[in-house]
Amino acid sequence: MRVLLVHPSPLMYSELYLRLEPLGVERVATAIRAAGHDVRLLDLQVFTHTDYRREIDGFRPQAVGFSVNYLANVPEVLDLAKETKRRRPECFVFVGGHSASFIAPEFLEHARGAIDCVVRGEGEVIAPRVLEAVGDGKLETLPGVVTRHGAGPSPTLLDDLDRFPPARDLARRRRKYFIGVLDPCASAELTRGCPWDCSFCSAWTFYGRSYRQASPEAAAEDLARIAEPNVFLVDDVAFIHPEHGFAIGREIERRRIRKEYYLETRCDVLIKNEEVFAYWKRLGLHYMFLGVEALDEEGLTLLRKRATPNENWKALEIARRLGFTVAINIIADPGWDERRFAVIREWALTVPEVVHVTVSTPYPGTETWLTESRTLATRDYRLFDVQHAVLPTRLPLKRFYEELVETQSIINRKHLGWGAVRKAGALAVKSLLRGQTNYPRMLWKFGSVYNPERQYADHFRPVTYEMRPPRLRAGKPAKSDLYVHVPAPSPARRAERNRPRRRLHGERRRPRGHELQEVARSLGGGAGGIKGPAPIGARGPSAHGAASVMLLRPEITVAPGRRVNTAGAILIFAERLPLPRMTWSHSMSVSST
Repeated sequence: MRVLLVHPSPLMYSELYLRLEPLGVERVATAIRAAGHDVRLLDLQVFTHTDYRREIDGFRPQAVGFSVNYLANVPEVLDLAKETKRRRPECFVFVGGHSASFIAPEFLEHARGAIDCVVRGEGEVIAPRVLEAVGDGKLETLPGVVTRHGAGPSPTLLDDLDRFPPARDLARRRRKYFIGVLDPCASAELTRGCPWDCSFCSAWTFYGRSYRQASPEAAAEDLARIAEPNVFLVDDVAFIHPEHGFAIGREIERRRIRKEYYLETRCDVLIKNEEVFAYWKRLGLHYMFLGVEALDEEGLTLLRKRATPNENWKALEIARRLGFTVAINIIADPGWDERRFAVIREWALTVPEVVHVTVSTPYPGTETWLTESRTLATRDYRLFDVQHAVLPTRLPLKRFYEELVETQSIINRKHLGWGAVRKAGALAVKSLLRGQTNYPRMLWKFGSVYNPERQYADHFRPVTYEMRPPRLRAGKPAKSDLYVHVPAPSPARRAERNRPRRRLHGERRRPRGHELQEVARSLGGGAGGIKGPAPIGARGPSAHGAASVMLLRPEITVAPGRRVNTAGAILIFAERLPLPRMTWSHSMSVSST
């Protein structure tokens, strides 16, 4: 089968600072090619829609697959899918990628038949199976596949990152890929996933908080195959396990691979594993991105970064001491006023790091998408690019963009404008002598990309496709609402769940489901809408002081200091006592009577 894989156009941010090779699409291409198909790849970051139409007419693909990693690309892909069906009605059109995985049903709804299926989750394993199932009516039975007629079981993770190395030979115009001064620049993947759970991020919800590593041999072999002198390591958090980083480094040394590297990591990981970063400095690591996100404790807590300001400052000091060039990001909340922007500007001018400012944006797949209480100010996919405000702003919208761009421009003049040419001039000249123009153009392109008039006007463009509004949840969202790849229970949790439980002397049996239902019925179905055997949790006083209690039958007792798991809830009592008779109030409180 002739298969065309397509990466969509660049986002606003990518117009200036970077343009990365479509590594995920290249890996899927390897898997499809290994299944015997004729595969081509078209990256619309470096090609045009006219080129796409020529490819459709010339190559005459029997299947076209679009990668949608960013919400802002959804309208573009929908329009291209519809045009593809008009030109080649028999062509099978499928969509995958990070953002598509979180909005599969609405993607199909917008497409109105132009998209045959959406593939949720990682694509290497399932993409060949999708192509094999074309036309047999069993698509929606495959893991992670969603069609207009149904959805298959949960997607499965790739069990071995060494399989399906990227088909870099399919990516044409590779010299267009760069990040900052690394021009040209290839990309590579050493690990996949993130075990942290920041509230603003969807990496952990996509991968189910899994974290997998390529073998040192396969990682080094992939780096050795790269022709470019520079490599961006796409890992969400580099070198979580330092021994893995050291092992890859030893393979790099053994093979005498000479590259310059750029990576991303967390501040606490840099502090904990400083030695592996120092080692990689000798191997060619010169640039890193550190996820700071907020300057104060309150902001870090809100984002659930699980880091403190002191840890962030310590990490920056380590990076400076090791001689790294560091970029950091600060997330601007739409609720900021002029003073808050001014504070960020003043601070950014006092530190040597390159400071980027993005706008807080609830995305499908992030916890904030389900818990953000502020109503979306827009549901235009194109504005969900972390450069536009999609939540109501405290300042008038145009004024917000003026403050945002002013903050970004001051930082830009420090690092990328004419003031930086004295420092960067030699690098720019070297790039030009190699025929590379990405970095030199970046030095003075800022004003044409970041413009408050442009960003403000973007809110008034006609909207063809609108996002479904989020369904807000009270409390922590359920796994089914968050995850694409649902986390598997840890070995310890599986062992605990399967272990036979022995009751202590004098401890009575657990209440059965029908007994809990009796309690629920006696409460008229439960003040909080309790149904079935679900236990009713509350906190209130007892005859022996305050305790966490569960509404059960009054005669049930537990042994001193014993933790008893009852239908998923934990009971902790300081001493053995019968539960006092309880009365229920609609304020969700419990009192003794």
